[in-house]
Amino acid sequence: MLIRDLRSEDFDDALRLYRILTRDPVPVADDPDAFDAVLRHNGTTIIRMEHDEQIIAMTTLHLLPNMTSGGRPYALIENVVTDPDYRNRGVGRTVLQACIDRAKSANGYKIMLLTGEARGVRGFYEKLGFLGHEKHGLVLRF
Repeated sequence: MLIRDLRSEDFDDALRLYRILTRDPVPVADDPDAFDAVLRHNGTTIIRMEHDEQIIAMTTLHLLPNMTSGGRPYALIENVVTDPDYRNRGVGRTVLQACIDRAKSANGYKIMLLTGEARGVRGFYEKLGFLGHEKHGLVLRF
């Protein structure tokens, strides 16, 4: 199994996982240009794990500049997804750990992420060191 950053040519395979991740009414942008815009965004990386040349897990890491904490950046993790055929094998943990390592090497001072209560994965993140009681996540959707 190989971990690397996603590239434009990964669009179709990534789209397959985005469709697994999202549930109606959240639409997936079925648009290679939108995908390229994410990949080109400064400070944003989508880290993937592949097996037999197929993406089996991926997550988006945003490193954001900051004025507090001595000007150190903070990270935001979004769109964590593992192919259902590869769940409970440490694949998601490995990809998420790659994001954590990347944020640390960028001198980040914290990582934030949100997860839906209905997904039942809070314990997965807590095992990696994320704390659910320190702050409260709020969402305003448009």
